[in-house]
Amino acid sequence: MSLLRAAATVSGLTLLSRMTGLVRDVMIARAFGASALTDAFWVAFRIPNLLRRLFAEGAFAQAFVPILGQARNQHEPEVVKQLLDRVAQTLFIALCVVTLLGVLGAPLVVMVIASGLTEASRATDFEAAVWMTRLMFPYIICMSLVAFASGVLNTWRHFAIPALTPALLNLSMIGASLYLSELFSRPIYALAAGVMLGGLAQFALQWWALSRLSLRPKLLGPLLPAVRDPLVRRIMRQMLPATLGVSVAQISLLINTNIATWLAAGSVTWLSFADRLMEFPTALIGVALGTVLLPSLTRAHTEQAAARYSALLDWGLRLMLLLGLPAALCMLLLSNALVATLFHYGAFSAADVEHTRLAVMAYAVGLVGLLSIKILAPGFYAKQDIRTPVKIAILVLVCTQLLNLVLVPWLAHAGLALAIGIGACLNALALLVGLRRKGIYQPSPGWGRFTLQQGLALAVMAAPLWWASSAINWLGLQMTPMLRVSLLALVLFSAGMVYLGVLAAVGLRPRHFRRAPAENTVGKTEA
Repeated sequence: MSLLRAAATVSGLTLLSRMTGLVRDVMIARAFGASALTDAFWVAFRIPNLLRRLFAEGAFAQAFVPILGQARNQHEPEVVKQLLDRVAQTLFIALCVVTLLGVLGAPLVVMVIASGLTEASRATDFEAAVWMTRLMFPYIICMSLVAFASGVLNTWRHFAIPALTPALLNLSMIGASLYLSELFSRPIYALAAGVMLGGLAQFALQWWALSRLSLRPKLLGPLLPAVRDPLVRRIMRQMLPATLGVSVAQISLLINTNIATWLAAGSVTWLSFADRLMEFPTALIGVALGTVLLPSLTRAHTEQAAARYSALLDWGLRLMLLLGLPAALCMLLLSNALVATLFHYGAFSAADVEHTRLAVMAYAVGLVGLLSIKILAPGFYAKQDIRTPVKIAILVLVCTQLLNLVLVPWLAHAGLALAIGIGACLNALALLVGLRRKGIYQPSPGWGRFTLQQGLALAVMAAPLWWASSAINWLGLQMTPMLRVSLLALVLFSAGMVYLGVLAAVGLRPRHFRRAPAENTVGKTEA
């Protein structure tokens, strides 16, 4: 499977996941609006989600995938299977300990992450957040093992199941909100139950996929041989700086969540819904490209193919900009239309639309930065250099919080989003400079022409977006939702056709991105 086809597969299945996630959030907005209890749910959900990113998609994946790819290329299958068993056993036991501590210390955890809920007037919200945190904390066990399985499947170039799996969480939460709400004293508790059911469903699907490849590891076994295994110890050593790096980003998110709980009620929810819109381009473009690039970069590094390694990064950056910049433009110019069409129903008011719209626009400023990180960071991870991104992340954390001091008093919750966006751009710029200074990435010829071609296409595309944003009363169409959805789809389709048409007119064709360098130079190494 070519890299572009693999990326398209991941992106297409991720789109299904994000669409179900969007339906989930639309239902939450319609049923619960942007209330204090909704904030409590998002606070409680964020805690295991942050730990999932820390143990699973973050530090563990960055340390595990390159070493697993190298082991697969250099060792016999029996050695690789033993490595999988021992890594899974070590991860499982560590997660069980963390989960137990989290369940017991849930009040303290909520107090740290959402200190605004500790006020006497918000005792009910605090109690709800603690209850839902305890129910959802075991979710990190399921999701960390899912991330383990995804790393294995992606290394074996089976991208479909890992990309499809997240949809199960959204479907489970939708089902729980529809059929389990009456079982709880507070209906919103059904969403927390849906999270746990979704985690179990995701785990079951991934483990089934590993079984089909005869790669399913044993979760229970003697711990001592596992922690003494040289490859496991190497992964653990790599995880230490990676954990610090991922922790920096999550600490920033925790601080922002904490600040949001001190702002107007609904701030956490407005930011969560804006973040949901950001997840579409981030996942469909950034995550998809990063997922397929990391194994290919690891292979190029193992084969000492320096030119191919650089060319892979160049291909990823150009494709990211080709898709990411128009997405950012749509989010900036159509923020009101997007938020109104998706969430302006039931308990979600026009004021909520306005607050969420501001957060969407602020996030959009940093979209290209967020996408670039997904391409540039694997350039370090594939070489097992995790320390450089960590140093950059620490610097960005400091800059982001300094920006909060200036932006939050001015823009409230939107200031938090804008600080994250600017921080992402600084992070991406620092990663790019680092890759260039180390000689890892050398831009291929043609960047000047590419920039002019895309700049012209974006300028022409902006016209229909600006017209649609100002000429159509998106809030006024609340009572005709299908008309509003149809109009938004027509505007997006028309703007997309204009963009592609201009690109074709100036000579930029799909064939220029169809085949990545890894496919043209397989088996070749460069000095």
